[in-house]
Amino acid sequence: MNLSGVLFFPVTPFDPAHGLAEEVLAEHIRRGLEHRPGAVFAACGTGEFPALSESEHAAAVRVAVETTAGQVPVFAGAGGPLGSALSQARAARDAGADGLLLMPPYLATGTVEGFAAYVRAVAAILPVIIYQRGAVAPTPEQVVALARIPGVIGLKDGLGDIDLIQRTVLAVRREIGDDFRFFNGLPTAELTMGAYRGIGVELYSSAVFAFAPEIATAFMNGADHLLTEFYEPLVRLRSKVPGYAVSLVKAGVRLGGLDAGPVRPPLVDASPEHVAELKALIEHGRSLAASS
Repeated sequence: MNLSGVLFFPVTPFDPAHGLAEEVLAEHIRRGLEHRPGAVFAACGTGEFPALSESEHAAAVRVAVETTAGQVPVFAGAGGPLGSALSQARAARDAGADGLLLMPPYLATGTVEGFAAYVRAVAAILPVIIYQRGAVAPTPEQVVALARIPGVIGLKDGLGDIDLIQRTVLAVRREIGDDFRFFNGLPTAELTMGAYRGIGVELYSSAVFAFAPEIATAFMNGADHLLTEFYEPLVRLRSKVPGYAVSLVKAGVRLGGLDAGPVRPPLVDASPEHVAELKALIEHGRSLAASS
């Protein structure tokens, strides 16, 4: 599967009755598609995957597939308890999704063999990109073994251990080949892409693309001054409150004129003063992107 460019992780909008706002989600994705992302990852971390019911998850993925209409690949979040992960995977398959971003199993970590069995069960339904974060921190040799499982096509790194991911990339390239895909999945990944490109990882997930795709696209196309003028201040703002990696994205979508509703617990919405700070930062970033 060919993936290139910025990877789009849409938020999951909620309506005033706290349900899934399908039409708003469709419009959110349509706006993102105008900026030609490499893929759409629906109902994943930015999409508040842990807060969605299985029926909401299935609906969000269906809307993403229908709206994207084959323009780019669509991946769906899946994970947590095995039964839930399998249900999510089947629903995504039935909706026409191209693959899954496999989140870590919830709470129980088990053995290396147990995790491999978990991955194998889900990958039998749809192609899987494994999300390396939290308790899922395999060694390079273990990633090679996971990459040999039919249906496992990539690894998203959410750990940020450059030594580990460098050794992993080298091991997989040597033993598996170049078709296995790696991408930087750290929050505000643009800030660390210099390091990741240095070890041969070109793909990254962009939270900024969800609320300011013109800024994200300008950075991808070489507007490096955005790193100091936009991304570093954004990371400082993001670091002020736990969960802002998602809450600020949703606030940014609302600032763009699309009512995506609030975040769900345990996340909290950005405070008015932080939203004002975000608004000023987006305006500055857009000005810089337009002059690039």
